[in-house]
Amino acid sequence: MPTSGSRTRRAGRTHGGADTATPGRTPQALVLLCSVGSAAVTVAQPYVLGRTLDLLLRDGGADGAAGRWLLLSAALLVGELLLDTLTSLFTGRCNATWTASLRSRALDGLLRAVPDRARPFAPGDVGTRLTLNAADAGGAPAARAALAASLVTPVGALAALAVVDLWVAACVLAGLPALALVLRAFARDTGASVADYQKTQSEIASRLLEAMEGTATITAAGTGARERARVLAPLDRLAAQGRHMWVLHGRALARSGVLVPLLTLAATAVGGLRLASGALSVGELLAVIRYAQLTAGIGGAASLLGAVVRGREARNRVLALARVPALAHGTRRLPPAGRGALELRGVRVVRDGRQVLRADGVRVPGGATVAVVGRSGSGKSVLAAVAGRLLDPDEGQVLLDGVRLDRLSREALRAEVGYAFERPAPVTGTIAEMVAGGPRRVSPEEVREACRAAGADGFVRRLPDGYDTPFPAAPLSGGERQRLGLARAFAHAGRLLILDDATSGLDTATEHEVDRALRRSVRPGTRLVVAHRPSVAARADLVIWLAEGEVRAVAPHHELWERAAYRAVFAADASEDEAEAGTGVEAGTGEAPDRSATRRSAPEGVRP
Repeated sequence: MPTSGSRTRRAGRTHGGADTATPGRTPQALVLLCSVGSAAVTVAQPYVLGRTLDLLLRDGGADGAAGRWLLLSAALLVGELLLDTLTSLFTGRCNATWTASLRSRALDGLLRAVPDRARPFAPGDVGTRLTLNAADAGGAPAARAALAASLVTPVGALAALAVVDLWVAACVLAGLPALALVLRAFARDTGASVADYQKTQSEIASRLLEAMEGTATITAAGTGARERARVLAPLDRLAAQGRHMWVLHGRALARSGVLVPLLTLAATAVGGLRLASGALSVGELLAVIRYAQLTAGIGGAASLLGAVVRGREARNRVLALARVPALAHGTRRLPPAGRGALELRGVRVVRDGRQVLRADGVRVPGGATVAVVGRSGSGKSVLAAVAGRLLDPDEGQVLLDGVRLDRLSREALRAEVGYAFERPAPVTGTIAEMVAGGPRRVSPEEVREACRAAGADGFVRRLPDGYDTPFPAAPLSGGERQRLGLARAFAHAGRLLILDDATSGLDTATEHEVDRALRRSVRPGTRLVVAHRPSVAARADLVIWLAEGEVRAVAPHHELWERAAYRAVFAADASEDEAEAGTGVEAGTGEAPDRSATRRSAPEGVRP
């Protein structure tokens, strides 16, 4: 029987298979068509010009034939100009279409991915892949079309040269293998160089973003110079890689730049001898010289080949985001009478060969509030992710009201299992739209009720435009943003609501008010709260105590408090709570803090 982990990997392959889809071949086909047309016109021109010159030299164009050939030559020049213009137009359209498609597919894959699987991609790296790399990859289809068309010119010119004079064609053909070797070496060496360059770009972008996020810390510590050096440390490596790329490109151009004149010179010499022997006319000599130049021009494909190689490497980097494994969903729905009973059977999560969570036989009654307690790194967030199926365990099953989470449809899962995190996701809309955004439609009144429950209604109303204030521009503190994240979770609360560090930025009094509102003003259901304060654990119906990735016990807080190891988890928070409670009145509330739960569960002389 396949495990949940194998289902996740299968889903990832299915989802990643979307990268074979294309945004439409029409722009690329138009580039190819116009480029081939332009190449065909270019190949025809030397013959027409040579024929025109011979007619003019023979009788001065008295019979009108030279005039007609001259008009045909002018028409070919105009046609070449028109086709080149259309090629440029369709190339721009093709580049824009493919770049937008790659960015959309990569972003969609990243947002649908298992969060734990997407974590290795640093934000700066993702930004580089979606901007610079996507632009390079988006230009590759048009470059491939242009490269294919560029081969039409030398092949057609060689064929035409063979028709005009076989000896000159043989002379040019003898030198083509050397040009082919130059292009082959360039393509081979450029691929690895481009990949290294793009990786270093991402490394610098990641370091820069990290520095921008920590500007306050850097300023306070006075480490600006050291941080600048850290961010720019890979710059010398990037410069060396860039120089190496240009050396490879320049070497290919230089070699082809030597071979092309030599081939042209040899063709001219052979053509001159053929003219002297009477085998060629003056116009034919002009044609064979031009055809020799066009045939040797295969070396000029190095620039297009470089663009194709860059695009190939960039495409692999961009679509790596689209291939991040996603969760596979079933088709079942939850029974209508359930209250959110949660069960973890034989659950095991392994990362890099190390067990980060093991939970077996954990049962949470429907409608209960459960605190998840443990030291840093004990697996609290992993358990929260598994309980709400942001992550599938490598072994075991998670059930909600008797139904395995991996068999629920996506709509049923996200409608009945909600989350609130330490930082709410940024949005571009208003505060009301931020709170209302979710799996179900929420009315303006429900938005205000959720904000009141989260203690956010007061400061939202004081904003210049109230609930219509744009969220990114609102002058909010970290705790206020956190309360808005809670309000959003309350507005969309289902049978299971998971608060993963969602109250870490709140003071004790506000946290207590939120807990009270969660019990009275939010849709009834099971609550799973990652707790750092003993007061939160004391108010919960049950506590899941984690230690070193394993569930040590599931019991009420007052029972666990008898154990020294459990009390030690809250040692640091106990001191903080004492400091906050030193005045006896919580700031901003005018009420004495409620310590009844603390007095009930803590041994005499110990204040958690």
